[in-house]
Amino acid sequence: MRNLIATFICLVSVSPAIAAGDAVKGEAVFKRCSACHAVGEGAKNKVGPELNGIVGRKVAAAPGFNYSPAFKAKAAEGWSWDETHLTEYLADPKGYVPGTKMVFPGLKKPEEIADVIAYLETFKTP
Repeated sequence: MRNLIATFICLVSVSPAIAAGDAVKGEAVFKRCSACHAVGEGAKNKVGPELNGIVGRKVAAAPGFNYSPAFKAKAAEGWSWDETHLTEYLADPKGYVPGTKMVFPGLKKPEEIADVIAYLETFKTP
């Protein structure tokens, strides 16, 4: 019983750290994304849209980017890039939004996903 309680306490104390993510680690993970996406001052659309202000932004809303019909449909449904949608999408882009043009297979480690989201949150638009 003590081991079960100790395990529970350990999980509870670790989970918020993983959920919160680490922006510094996320910057390193984002390098895998930077071939197609840009963030920061002067970021422009590339093969994928620029991601400044992505957290909380409506889906398919980056000015000047030609989104796939799949993303246009999600925008029509009212989707926004909240933590849930970002987490699910980054884990399996083609599985979560069938028809997306994104060729990246996804991030398989939940902590990397949380870290990238934390990093992207540092690029909020005013």
